[in-house]
Amino acid sequence: MIIKPMVRSNICINAHPVGCAKETERQIAYVKAQKEKRGIKSAKEGGAGPKFVLVLGCSTGYGLASRISAAFEYGAETIGVSFEKAGTETKGGTPGWYNNLAFDKAAAADGIWAKTFSADAFSHETRRMIIDEAKNHGKKFDLIVYSLASPVRSDPDKIDPVTGQHVLYKSVLKPIGKTYAGLGIDIMTDSLKESAAEPATEDEIANTVKVMGGEDWKLWIDQLEAAGVLAEGCRTVAYSYIGPALSHAIYRDGSIGRAKEDLEATAIELSKKLSADLGGAAYVSVNKGLVTRSSAVIPIISLYLSVLFKVMKAKGTHEGCIEQMERLFAERLYTGANSAPGKVPVDEENRIRVDDWEMQDDVQAEVDRLMANVSNDNLAEICDLDGYKHDFYATNGFDVEGVDYNADVARMDLV
Repeated sequence: MIIKPMVRSNICINAHPVGCAKETERQIAYVKAQKEKRGIKSAKEGGAGPKFVLVLGCSTGYGLASRISAAFEYGAETIGVSFEKAGTETKGGTPGWYNNLAFDKAAAADGIWAKTFSADAFSHETRRMIIDEAKNHGKKFDLIVYSLASPVRSDPDKIDPVTGQHVLYKSVLKPIGKTYAGLGIDIMTDSLKESAAEPATEDEIANTVKVMGGEDWKLWIDQLEAAGVLAEGCRTVAYSYIGPALSHAIYRDGSIGRAKEDLEATAIELSKKLSADLGGAAYVSVNKGLVTRSSAVIPIISLYLSVLFKVMKAKGTHEGCIEQMERLFAERLYTGANSAPGKVPVDEENRIRVDDWEMQDDVQAEVDRLMANVSNDNLAEICDLDGYKHDFYATNGFDVEGVDYNADVARMDLV
């Protein structure tokens, strides 16, 4: 069959198997080139970087890029957990499912041990399954990457007395206190579109913290440590975003911001515990703004990102997921001799900042200047519209270089 992107309400709802695989392969090729450029030795070559890594939320975005960096730059053995819909011979799967297939295939070809689990990462059953796998493999994790971005979370310890099912929390991306409105980009018409978000209720805020905060991250670390599968010096990192002042009302000061504050407080708590018990540490890494399924529908964010890409590309500092995570590993986490864990540079709130190039004063000043003058008449001139749309589609395997999108895809369960 011929597969074309299907977009509904600024969300792409299907995926191209060949495109997803090709984009995953591109990221792998990038970190292999960086390995040579930086002179990094893999684990098999005697390198002192990560050896056994667990990536929670391994299938897309920063989680996938983290797993690729660990495996193909440092030679780490990895376990990945994500919840994806598998493709069948005639029906498509989710982008992450194809990304995982491509990762597993490339790892096997390079002789790198890897196991990928499609499972609910919020459940105790999944935690026990991963603990059993680590014990069976005879290794202890020296790095845990927490990159879950699910909009819902089932509580592993609470049962709804009415339904008999685990209590389900749903996150919202809303402002607090008052409505937030702003212009965004309509991906289908290449035009500006006004949108608004109503303020979150107290219940919505609390549920968002339950889903996107640090509670589940702490459950993972506590249970892995109790099971004896964390190595001496183990580190863990979770991901966050701050962004510019113009987006704070909808993001940093909104419902998601409350969750991120909880995540950062959890990092400090976990770091104290890991330091005392194993000589380890926990961090939140604040990353650069990128095109995601959620960012495409947030008021102002899509417009901000398209202008930001224009400015950063002109300065030669633009990065995607893989460039960000490769830099996080090589220039923040593993800076010691022979790529051993080194002293991690953090800000005054103990956060790693790889959004540093995005938040440079000159970058933000130029973005502010351009956004103040944007209109439908000059949208293509002021924004990196093509770059934004490429990232939007490439996330689902479309608009990827080297793929013939007019070619027949015989089966939807292969890459």
